[in-house]
Amino acid sequence: MPWALHFADFGRLACAGLCGPEELSLLSLLSGNEESGYCSCKVNENAIDRSHCRGGKVKGFFSAAGLVLAMTAALAMAAPAQTSYSVVTVGDGGTITGTVKWSGPRPKPLLFPITKDVNVCDPDNAKTRDLERLEIGANGGVANTVVYLANIDHGKAWDLPAARRSLNQKRCRYEPHIFLVPQGSALNMMSSDAVLHNIHMTGASSYNMAFVKTNQVSSETLSDPGLIDVQCNGGHAWMNAEVLVVRHPYYAVTDENGRFTLANVPPGQYQIVAWHEGWQIAGKESKIDVFTQSHMEHLHYSEPETWKKSVTVQPNNSAQVDFEISDHSDHSGM
Repeated sequence: MPWALHFADFGRLACAGLCGPEELSLLSLLSGNEESGYCSCKVNENAIDRSHCRGGKVKGFFSAAGLVLAMTAALAMAAPAQTSYSVVTVGDGGTITGTVKWSGPRPKPLLFPITKDVNVCDPDNAKTRDLERLEIGANGGVANTVVYLANIDHGKAWDLPAARRSLNQKRCRYEPHIFLVPQGSALNMMSSDAVLHNIHMTGASSYNMAFVKTNQVSSETLSDPGLIDVQCNGGHAWMNAEVLVVRHPYYAVTDENGRFTLANVPPGQYQIVAWHEGWQIAGKESKIDVFTQSHMEHLHYSEPETWKKSVTVQPNNSAQVDFEISDHSDHSGM
């Protein structure tokens, strides 16, 4: 059964609370009933600080079926962003395979107390949640490392996995943890949880979206390449993920054993990069839960790390590249 919040109550929270009343002015609350509605806010031009709303507006969306279809159609018609990458036929491409492994003592997992909606967020009564910032397997393989080619401007057609551009909020965690979205394409978002969530994005795109109904898909086109941090400012401070908006398809995310494959690579010499999100807590601050208006803890993480190597791809051949990473490893790869 759909889970809903009264329109007027949610309108006040979504439109007045997402970025703060000093930064937003309410544009409109379109008519709705107790199960549906949509509000649109834009940055107040007279605001002193608009840094949290660089995208210009935030949207609170809580779903009438017709509205969903209209929004999806509008997003689908948006023109894709232009990039410098050209798709060509790769008749003699090679393959790059390899691993990313941890070297040295393993850091302790980062754990955070589950303090809200425990029936949904913590059905196993674990009390804490691993922040998933560093996943090291039994064989030392590092999962969730993004491996990509840094200097390629032509090659195969786009084939990034659809699962890497579809976000689900399940048991108050983001699935998957790392996203790869082609520049100009949409990130699809939904929630399987019968609790209030609010996706808050900062970085290459600034965006807020409130979810009050389960299994309702919303989409946002990501036009600018770069890194987007994702957190929930609806009281679930442990929820975090990273979105990479990319210019070409030669990206891969390592599996639980630290393995990756880049296929159908045009012959040539490349710089290959291993990128990993920061795995330490760099700081904390108090922020407002946009739904309850109470204080919540907001986490800041350390900066991402990168390691670089050179690789030569021969026609119809395979190349092996392995990375070893640690808290104090050499990032040059030379």
